[in-house]
Amino acid sequence: MKLKTVSKIGFDCEPFNDMVVFDLETTGLSSRRHEIIQIAAMRISDGEIQPDDSFFSYVKPQASISRFITSYTGITNEDVKDAPMPKDVLPDFSKYCGDSLLVAHNGQRFDLPFVMRTCERHNIKTRRTHYIDSIHLSWNVWGRREVPSHNLDSVISRLKVSDDGVKRHDARGDVDLTAKCVCRMIDKLGKKTRDTELGIYSCVLPQL
Repeated sequence: MKLKTVSKIGFDCEPFNDMVVFDLETTGLSSRRHEIIQIAAMRISDGEIQPDDSFFSYVKPQASISRFITSYTGITNEDVKDAPMPKDVLPDFSKYCGDSLLVAHNGQRFDLPFVMRTCERHNIKTRRTHYIDSIHLSWNVWGRREVPSHNLDSVISRLKVSDDGVKRHDARGDVDLTAKCVCRMIDKLGKKTRDTELGIYSCVLPQL
């Protein structure tokens, strides 16, 4: 559900002055059939990434992690063997986020549905909050159809964000890169003379 469409984007205006960028790793692509196994988040305050203000946890799934997912993410069954359950991790994540604007890359199709379905599956009571999808930032910076792709790899490449020493497809590495991309895209949009149409949407997190 779209809460509103904003035309002015910049770190000097709400809600962009207080954001939490987050990323999930999961056992597969279906929020109905697969599970969260890792979550990481990082705060951006007034346009500055706060590396010491972050959140991270493995999450214990009910099913085993497949060899394919381990080869893709580097996350093993041993990593999650003693991890907390979703009913413990997600409320902690919600407390960390507070009322900050959530940001995830492809979050509308992937990360937010996983959070919602996981709360439903584990009978976790929820609250409404708000988010933007950083793919939509990319659409506004480069044009939705003017470039071949808006996936995270393409955005990183276009912005020339260095991924040296960063472990990709691990939530901690991907959230770090996403946060850097978000800052650069918002900065670019803030300098544009024409209006930007960016939707702020409603989503759910566990109750505080």
